Amino acid sequence: MLQMRVRVTLLLLLLAVRCVTQEEVQDKGCVCGHPGIPGDPGHNGTPGRDGRDGLRGDKGAQGQVGPVGSAGNDGHKADKGELGAVGPAGLKGKRGDNGERGPPGKMGPQGVQGPLGLKGSKGELGLPGPQGPKGDLGPLGPEGSKGEIGFQGDRGIQGPFGPPGRTGSKGELGVPGHKGNIGYRGERGTQGEQGGKGEKGDAPVISKSAFSVGLTAQSKLPAVNAPIRFDKIIYNGQNHYNPQTGRFTCSAAGAYFFTYYITVFARNVKVALLKNGAKIIHTTDNYQSSEDQAAGGAVLHLDVGDKVWLQVAGGELFNGLFADEDDDTTFSGFLIFGT
Repeated sequence: MLQMRVRVTLLLLLLAVRCVTQEEVQDKGCVCGHPGIPGDPGHNGTPGRDGRDGLRGDKGAQGQVGPVGSAGNDGHKADKGELGAVGPAGLKGKRGDNGERGPPGKMGPQGVQGPLGLKGSKGELGLPGPQGPKGDLGPLGPEGSKGEIGFQGDRGIQGPFGPPGRTGSKGELGVPGHKGNIGYRGERGTQGEQGGKGEKGDAPVISKSAFSVGLTAQSKLPAVNAPIRFDKIIYNGQNHYNPQTGRFTCSAAGAYFFTYYITVFARNVKVALLKNGAKIIHTTDNYQSSEDQAAGGAVLHLDVGDKVWLQVAGGELFNGLFADEDDDTTFSGFLIFGT
């Protein structure tokens, strides 16, 4: 502030000196000089202090309440919003305690009866007994009175066998006899001569087809109504399973066995095994808590070119097929025999 006053005082002195000089020049009358070079502009002065805030005025009187407006018309009822997207799967729960041991299973079926033993050999016929001597005729008694009955004579010697008689009618079936003892094993016969070498046959052609695949953390909870793309290859030696489409293609006609094992988590599960688009079997599991398991399998006859796959049969709430480092969901199939 002091510096500003000093500057103002100097400017006033300079102006006064200039005015005196101009008056002297005008008094001399004849000499008029050219205007001098304008001086440099002075420095900006320091800004002045801000003024103080004025006093706050009194509060104005309250205005009158306006009239109540008429009620507005009811707005149009909006359409129901679309169902929101399903939230992400929650964290994996802790594994539950092991359940109690179940009751023992039913008794299995009776085993197959063993083979019958060998029939025993027929025993030899016994020798016929000796023929007894023929007794002599007793003497004739006197004619008239009947004689007493004589003593029975000894049995005579058996006479020669007569000619064979006619074949009689077939008799009734007799009572089966007792089972004979197992006969002695006969002596081993001599080895026969070795035959000539046969011609070389064609090499047998054995068809091979098998695969086993599973889900990963990236492919779990698959899309619905489409083949499940199992991207974890456990075995696919013949490349008959295509991980890009999720389908198995038959290359050798025959009977095949397909099976699947599912870990269920966070949602329900409803899957179907399809052959050429036709549903063969279904498997459903309603999720309760922690982790569930579901499985299924079937034997199918396939021709060359037939396709088999697994897909979610329900909506978004039925695709709880889960997989991580400790749990697996797998799909497998292999050829049993060709036709």
